[in-house]
Amino acid sequence: MRLVQVMVPEGERDSVLAVLDGEGIDYALVEETGRGEFEALVSFPVPPSGVEPIMDNLRAAGVEKDTYAIVLPTETVVSRRIERLEERYSGLRISRDELLARAEELAPATSTYVAFLVLSTVIATTGLLLDSAATIIGAMVVAPLMGPAISASVGTVVDDARLYRRGVIFQVGGLLLAIAVAALLAALIRGTVLVPPDLAIRQVSQIAERTSPNFLSLFLALGSGVAAAVSIFRGAGSALVGVAIAVALVPPAATAGIGLAWLDFAVASTATVLVVVNLLGINLSALLVFWLAGYRPPEAEAADRAWAAVRSRAVGIVVAILVLSVVLAAVTFASFQVADFDARATDEVEATIMGPEYARLDFVSASVEYTPGDVLLDRPPSVDVVVGRPAGYEQPPDVATTLERRIAVTTGEDAVVRVVFVEEQRSDQ
Repeated sequence: MRLVQVMVPEGERDSVLAVLDGEGIDYALVEETGRGEFEALVSFPVPPSGVEPIMDNLRAAGVEKDTYAIVLPTETVVSRRIERLEERYSGLRISRDELLARAEELAPATSTYVAFLVLSTVIATTGLLLDSAATIIGAMVVAPLMGPAISASVGTVVDDARLYRRGVIFQVGGLLLAIAVAALLAALIRGTVLVPPDLAIRQVSQIAERTSPNFLSLFLALGSGVAAAVSIFRGAGSALVGVAIAVALVPPAATAGIGLAWLDFAVASTATVLVVVNLLGINLSALLVFWLAGYRPPEAEAADRAWAAVRSRAVGIVVAILVLSVVLAAVTFASFQVADFDARATDEVEATIMGPEYARLDFVSASVEYTPGDVLLDRPPSVDVVVGRPAGYEQPPDVATTLERRIAVTTGEDAVVRVVFVEEQRSDQ
């Protein structure tokens, strides 16, 4: 429930009260003597979804230019006609003015935004290098990225160019800053004892997750944008939704910075693609949700400008996502090929070693080195096999060749196979 207080300008009392009486609203009217341009203060309760239409009716009655209103949340309203208002305005959608106020609140001061973003990036970079999911999640709680995404979308649908520009600048500038901070921090850490000197960043699982973007990443971004928009105009769980948005943006940005520090431009480029796709997906879904929720400027001319902006920006984002989807499709297909080869090659190796041809050998393990990048660059996979042999038994000379041939028949890939024999000693049973 909301309590609305409207300052009534001189000569507009009758028109204001006529609107409220027509809506069946109980109100309190207090004479205003402090300022000459206002003659009264009217206060009335209304459900959240009723604030916007009632304020629009008051503006249509001629009170827009010379007055202002205060909208306050309230716990309980005792009124003989409030139930009828609740039935008429039964939705949970907040008013346009409240939405603008929330968007302004979510966009922090520049210094605060930069400080929290740098801190979040430092924590996320550390978590990636430590391969610690818990540390990365902790960084997401700090990241202030929800506000700029909401600001850009709200600014578009209500025709507020200043709010839109601020949201876009904060998002783009913030993510570029995150990449730079991660690159600097990773470069400093790389030359110390804090990480192994031969650390292969592609083998770190948390980093590898951000260097293989696929279509599921796009669903994460779209879902985060929808959740952010809904949480704002319904006033529920925005802090938790902010974590989801940060998860989609900060870790891949930090991964891109780590790739630059390690001079691994494949890691840097694929992570950057993931950042851009997620950023576009979040903004697209939030923009469409706000527009479909009915948020418009009150003036017809401004509403036309907003509709044109929504169309052009949504189309531009969709085109950009489609272009980047070529990369997503390629990586998705390559990831499937990698998983398929891994499973089939491992099964074939185990079946061969455990077969009658090599009855005296024991299968220990098989590991496949094959990445989506190898698929896209047409590099052959490699398979490392560890086999146990009895003490004093000379291993067959053709095991690697046999495995290579059978893997090729099973998978259609010419793999490089290396077999390591481990001498076994067994106790008498």
